[in-house]
Amino acid sequence: MSDSVYIPESAMAIVAHPDDIEFGSAGTLIRWANAGCRVSYVLVTSGDGGIADPRISRAKAMEIREAEQRAACQLAGTAEVVFLRETDGMVVNTLELRRRLVRELRRFRPEVVLTMDPTVVWARDNYINHPDHRAVGMATLDAVFPASGQPHVFQDIEMEGYSAFKPRKVYAVTFGAPGDISVNISSSIDQKIAALRCHKSQFNGWDPEPRVREWARAAGAGKEMDYAEVFRVVTLEDDETWAKWKGEVMGRYQVDLGI
Repeated sequence: MSDSVYIPESAMAIVAHPDDIEFGSAGTLIRWANAGCRVSYVLVTSGDGGIADPRISRAKAMEIREAEQRAACQLAGTAEVVFLRETDGMVVNTLELRRRLVRELRRFRPEVVLTMDPTVVWARDNYINHPDHRAVGMATLDAVFPASGQPHVFQDIEMEGYSAFKPRKVYAVTFGAPGDISVNISSSIDQKIAALRCHKSQFNGWDPEPRVREWARAAGAGKEMDYAEVFRVVTLEDDETWAKWKGEVMGRYQVDLGI
């Protein structure tokens, strides 16, 4: 199924490492941002274990990879990027991580949340899906539903002024497995590749463009798309419920302004 029309008003991508978004879902997020969607990136780690050079400390690797991610965000039109700075390679789906993600969800209030499918282990015949990807994907799902929308869960966040909020949809990157929705990224793949190239510490002179185009071309095959990204999608709020919620929020806003 294609999803060539839908553009959310806001979206939050929650992933494990710098470059996870650029490899997996940046084409979709850039397309949405170009159409006016407000986009937030939340990175659970800063990729501090992701430079395989013993001469570079974790602290230096964090500095390098956060700078690379910020540069990628500038090219992608991202409204903000948040680093939670959990230890790269050691992420666990804990209640504390869930609470931190719920706080970001209630603060930003995204219509759509993008994350990584935590059920994928055997991603390809030459790759085992990173345990951080699986832990972050599951922590995100646990934060989205039901925790973020339950006012009696993590009430300390409510005291900060961030009330309960339930996103409308969840998109999960499938790592090449079949999905529910294919998003046409033909108009944004050049920006996706440019953003990915910002992660210079990960490539050692290798150009990711041919491989990224190959993957995206395969994802769009048979769907009248030159390039696509594929997701599993869950809709938590139907159109009528979401429209009603937006109307109530706008009504409260107008009252606050005295309109």
